[in-house]
Amino acid sequence: MLTLSNTILACAAITTALMAGLFYAYSCSVNPGLNRLADTEYLMAMQSINRAIQNPIFFVSFMGAPILLIWSTWLQYGQPLSTRFWLLLAATIVYLIGALAVTALGNIPLNEALDKFPIQTASADEIAAQRVRFEIPWNNWHTLRTVASMVALVFVLMACLSPRE
Repeated sequence: MLTLSNTILACAAITTALMAGLFYAYSCSVNPGLNRLADTEYLMAMQSINRAIQNPIFFVSFMGAPILLIWSTWLQYGQPLSTRFWLLLAATIVYLIGALAVTALGNIPLNEALDKFPIQTASADEIAAQRVRFEIPWNNWHTLRTVASMVALVFVLMACLSPRE
């Protein structure tokens, strides 16, 4: 049935799926491709990608997912608390901590530091050291947010399939 609650739930599922898909696809295709690049090319490519992803379409999905998850969870709140509510609460917490907070506290600071790094004037040793400082931690944070967004998506899909009690 088409209700506000179901519409928000569907939109939460879609935006969460978009983010899980983006992170997953990045892990499966972009990262392996970037790993094959020399240090200078790697850092330049990451700078370019980090600048390009800051666009309205990305922000609608990235910020839309937590907003819609919170809204959907709130719409499911009632006595007694339903399975759907608990699944959405789990999805919301996992996404907020594992995708949003990890990105804000892990990936973005690394992106900002990389953006300030003067690739054009740095020596080969400085470039190699910057790659080490950036690549391993960034990929670790990225893996964490990828897994978290996929777990959040599973919870949202389970909520979509569970009856409202």
